[in-house]
Amino acid sequence: MSLPSGKTYFHVDMDAFFVSVEELFDPGLKGKAVVVGGQRDERGVVSAASYEARKFGVHSAMPLRTAAKLCPQAIFVNGHPDRYRECSKRIYEVLCRFSPLVEMASIDEAYLDMTGTERLYGPPLRAAHELHQTMKRETQMNCSIGIAGSRVVAKITSDQAKPNGVLWVVPGTEAAFLAPLDIRKMPGVGKVTEKKLHDLGIRTIGELAQQQDKYLHEQLGEWGLSLAAKARGEDAGGWYDTEIGEEDGPRSISHEHTFNQDIAEQGELEGMLLRLCEMVGRRLREHGLHARTLHLKLRYSDFRTITRAHSLPQPTQLDNEIYREVRALFRANWRSGHAVRLLGVGTANFDEPGGQIGLLDASTPHRWEKALNAADRLRDKFGDGSVRLGSGMRRVIREKTHEALPDAQGKKPFTTKDTKEHKGES
Repeated sequence: MSLPSGKTYFHVDMDAFFVSVEELFDPGLKGKAVVVGGQRDERGVVSAASYEARKFGVHSAMPLRTAAKLCPQAIFVNGHPDRYRECSKRIYEVLCRFSPLVEMASIDEAYLDMTGTERLYGPPLRAAHELHQTMKRETQMNCSIGIAGSRVVAKITSDQAKPNGVLWVVPGTEAAFLAPLDIRKMPGVGKVTEKKLHDLGIRTIGELAQQQDKYLHEQLGEWGLSLAAKARGEDAGGWYDTEIGEEDGPRSISHEHTFNQDIAEQGELEGMLLRLCEMVGRRLREHGLHARTLHLKLRYSDFRTITRAHSLPQPTQLDNEIYREVRALFRANWRSGHAVRLLGVGTANFDEPGGQIGLLDASTPHRWEKALNAADRLRDKFGDGSVRLGSGMRRVIREKTHEALPDAQGKKPFTTKDTKEHKGES
């Protein structure tokens, strides 16, 4: 197995992060079955579950109502995303004491390049134990730490160290460590990829590592080559294509909302679209981004889902411009009178603002920009619901943890609501 020579990476993953934060604010939850993400009778899915709830089969992405049936004694908590972001900032501050190269992979996990820090903290295992103790002391939360010569192996290792453990894969032992593990332990392997690999007779990471690249490319395309490299312990594909510390920013920004009851009234639906466009626009401005591509997601009560996209001649970050285009997509694709379960608004293909504007219209975008920036400042001070536009005023969205927290985008602590789904619990 060929790995980067002399590299030392830590993967730090907070244990049951959302639940742990809730316990900080309500110590009475400790030691109990807790489900974060909403109430037991609501639509939506579990964002996180305490280890006590997991014993009953409750896990992230499970419908809340299913979790209630499996664990009726569980305490259900709506979740507090602002608290989670604030705790994530504290975690980031602790990590930066140990390495200048920190990469927040999500709100509750990070990679550290610890190469060359031996003079400060000693060998990797000693440094990890010091970080482990410091994290507990500074945040009152537990974490698990994986140590390896590549980030992908470090991530797998931290999962094996859970809960509240430290594990080091000594250089040269990666193959033996990875070989017996279930293929689902591989980062990037979900249910669909797992089934494809099972159909090929591949059930462990070791079996994947033994396959010829040509064969995997024929069966799975470029993704197959990436998986093969990961199975050999190499950083390859997606998140691992950039070095720790490189700033690449979010690749997309979106929000979606699941109605507690299906809605078939056009005014109600368009009002929710406006509210979602406001939320997306604010995130764009926080990042200083302008989106050229806008997306609409529409899910009917029978779960039939359609997505539509439209590219703009000039990129934008203005709520009103986003809403105008998304509303047009909605009107062109909604079956009038049919009940809707979920709406989503997304943006991508970020670009620099530019292009020519007619003289009569030149001041209009500038006035909107000034007005929306002022609205953002008021929201920062008084909350998201303090300023709203037009028909969006009556639409109140409780920020759902599983829909609004970041999912492996950006390198710094998460203080904004960048993407629609969090990676799940750990």
